[in-house]
Amino acid sequence: MLLAVAGLESKEIAGLCRKLAGGDWSEFPPTERVAYLFARKQARTPWAVSAEDLNQLVNGFGLARALDVVWWSCRCHYMTRVADGFQIPLERENVFQPTRPPPQPVDDDSKKDDD
Repeated sequence: MLLAVAGLESKEIAGLCRKLAGGDWSEFPPTERVAYLFARKQARTPWAVSAEDLNQLVNGFGLARALDVVWWSCRCHYMTRVADGFQIPLERENVFQPTRPPPQPVDDDSKKDDD
């Protein structure tokens, strides 16, 4: 959902998800690879996250952005577990996509006033 909110199209999202799920992240920048490794470790073995893991994030992203990575990773893991636990299905539509009002018909009467 977040990728759709970021403006990616369905095909782009599917391709990116395949790459991320595959585990071969060599085409991604080194800092992103550090974040992916952190998120995977946090998901699979959260008790094994170490100070060194956090230091790598800080070295790659700076303190504030490293905290963003940790926060978002925690949030996403939590939401996945809650959704899985309650068997909540994903939304079919992007609920964050702004809806556009239908186009308004052209008022032909305004043309008559100008004559």
